[in-house]
Amino acid sequence: MTVGIVGLGLIGGSFAKAYKAAGHRVLATNRSRSILSFAGISGVINDELTEQNVSECDLVLICVYPQAAVDYLRRMGPHFGPHPVVIDCCGTKREVTAAAFPIAKEYGFTYLGGHPMAGKQYSGFKYSTADLFRGAPMVIVPPGFDDIALLSRVKELLTPAGFASISVTTAEKHDEMIAFTSQLAHVVSSAYIKSPTALEHKGFSAGSYKDMTRVAWLSPGMWAELFLDNGDNLVRELDLLIANLQEYRTAIAAGDEEELVRLLREGKERKELVDG
Repeated sequence: MTVGIVGLGLIGGSFAKAYKAAGHRVLATNRSRSILSFAGISGVINDELTEQNVSECDLVLICVYPQAAVDYLRRMGPHFGPHPVVIDCCGTKREVTAAAFPIAKEYGFTYLGGHPMAGKQYSGFKYSTADLFRGAPMVIVPPGFDDIALLSRVKELLTPAGFASISVTTAEKHDEMIAFTSQLAHVVSSAYIKSPTALEHKGFSAGSYKDMTRVAWLSPGMWAELFLDNGDNLVRELDLLIANLQEYRTAIAAGDEEELVRLLREGKERKELVDG
């Protein structure tokens, strides 16, 4: 198949490497020409993705920030044609799909929202790998839920990436869930590392510190845009977390061991329930 990749960062670069490793033709475009040239020289892509050849693609994966994805869809809408399946891979779905579904309808191309649930704490093409998505979930937001042929086609097109599962949901449900499973964790990690004690932690930290701080290595511009796109859901999760933390603080400050044990047991039981 022929795959078009828009944006050669961590996600787009990993898609490009995965499809190329599987023997497919890969076309790509990227804001930085130097990265695009490097991807070509290193054999990750076959050629540049353009207005002239985008209609040849079986699949187009848009791996840029949400507003940039909408801008690309708006600009390239007249050039996709009826053949490609176009999927954005942004971290939020309501804002993007609300703009993209009407664009797809206007120009007659097939579009779905998407979110590959995989990543690293580092960004950029140099950290991309062909196996980034292997065993990971992929979330899809289709224009409707009754087109089984389209969903089967999407599953087939995404097979070379190596996803373990494909979940189908609405943009609203996606953003509600992602506020908890991803965005809240990034906010907490960023805030946690700001303690002055972090500057003196060497020799006193182990796995729990590493787990808590890993995603503080984030791309500030990208994550700020994602947080604001999903502000209502993220603020709700932050309010819940702050309220829960206040309970722990109150018990510790009061020296209330019984209450603290209750809170810790409650958290342990919730973890057991969540993990089955």
